[in-house]
Amino acid sequence: MPVTVLLVDDEPLVRAGLRAVLEAQPDIEVVGEAADGAAVIPLVRQLRPDVVAMDVRMPLLDGIEATRALLRTVEEPPRILVVTTFENDEYVYEALRAGADGFLLKRARPAEIVHAVRLIAEGESLLFPASVRQLAAEYGESGGNRAARAAMDRARLTEREAEVLRLMARGLSNAEIAARLVVGTETVKSHVSAVLAKLGARDRTQAVIAAYESGFVAPG
Repeated sequence: MPVTVLLVDDEPLVRAGLRAVLEAQPDIEVVGEAADGAAVIPLVRQLRPDVVAMDVRMPLLDGIEATRALLRTVEEPPRILVVTTFENDEYVYEALRAGADGFLLKRARPAEIVHAVRLIAEGESLLFPASVRQLAAEYGESGGNRAARAAMDRARLTEREAEVLRLMARGLSNAEIAARLVVGTETVKSHVSAVLAKLGARDRTQAVIAAYESGFVAPG
């Protein structure tokens, strides 16, 4: 079965470019388009895409509010890939906080776009560690979020789970974490799953954001 994608962007040329890149792949199908976040929920319910590639800045309902609404109201929501012009943008950080699974720059090469969609569809998160650290330092509460601190305290991570979360925040994959800790990848997957469950995080992106917001990991 191909990976199905819904494109959401107020610029027709951007949608056309993404469609051309993605539909050139035999395992990806663009099932619909929308020009504003307000159209996302009805289209998702109708088309059931695996991935929503969503612009952050749109005139009626931006990608942040569309992401929040989608995750709040749709059962088994699709994965959300934020597509943005500027990586160091407060809107990007807010979209990640809202529940987006990662972000992609509009100037990305075709191969990077295809890789991002496939990665997100597989349940992974698309994070650029340096960019996220910079976003967290500039726009995050950097330990000042009481709710995030309380959630981290309640999580009661083991020493190894805490170590895994710190490595996740640095952008390491499961395989890279396994090599660093000299354990098997299945062991790392178990630790990652435990961290997500304890933090109530939807995915790695949300766990990393929680680590920054609570002060567990310093953005700098």
